[in-house]
Amino acid sequence: MPLTCRTRASVRPPSPAPMIVIFMVAPSRFDLLVCHSRTGMPFHVGATFQMCQDGGMATRTRRAAALSRETIVEAAVELLDATGAGGLTFRTLTERLATGPGAIYWHVANKDELLAAATDTVVAAALAIAPAESPGTARDEIRAIALGLFDAIDEHPWLGTQLAMQLARSPWGSMTRRIYESIGRRVRALGVPEGSWFTATSALVNYILGAAGQNAENSRVGEQHPDRGEFLGDAAAAWEELDPDDYPFLRSIADQLRGHDDREQFLAGIDFLLAGVIAAHPST
Repeated sequence: MPLTCRTRASVRPPSPAPMIVIFMVAPSRFDLLVCHSRTGMPFHVGATFQMCQDGGMATRTRRAAALSRETIVEAAVELLDATGAGGLTFRTLTERLATGPGAIYWHVANKDELLAAATDTVVAAALAIAPAESPGTARDEIRAIALGLFDAIDEHPWLGTQLAMQLARSPWGSMTRRIYESIGRRVRALGVPEGSWFTATSALVNYILGAAGQNAENSRVGEQHPDRGEFLGDAAAAWEELDPDDYPFLRSIADQLRGHDDREQFLAGIDFLLAGVIAAHPST
């Protein structure tokens, strides 16, 4: 069976049969040898074909078939942890996965989509562990969810910025839905009136993401000061030396700065918020 190629000439397969590889650069654009047999059988873009002696084709599995979206996102998270959002490029990702760009574009259209997928994956994992760690009351479950997100942002310093950006850009996105649904259900279970659900939930979400993001930034800066106790001691000493007339409050809390624990302070803030929500809307 002769093979007709959409090139400048029609050819017949030589013997022995060669390999024909069709490379894909992007889902919407590929370079460019599109072949078909006279039977009209379509070929899959990116596949590798062996021409048989009778002019037929035997398809070999594409390398990209073994490269799942989950594998790509997992590698992206590892790169983000190591280099931050600025270090995540499709070039570094292809090198890490030992593949070509076409195999990645098959699953992910661009960097924004990749960042969104990485963020959603980490957030989903953080929220998934929260119920198992909580005793079951709405208040304790909110604390567990908050800690899950706090620890995730601490472990993945790039996450806080991405969460803030995605909340602003796509409040209808899956990540926003996950966080608001997880916390909002517990706010409702606290007995908060329906008219205050959005405000109470937003206050908790804003505190969680803001405080956790600030803690992650503190940790990043703290890498330049390996001894945290020494760093906080220096900061506390500087506060103690401030003019007592201008900064009486800072001088009075300098010792608390010196010995505080970030995680405990974060949870104390959650407790303050929950106490306020419950006091403003006592259960009937």
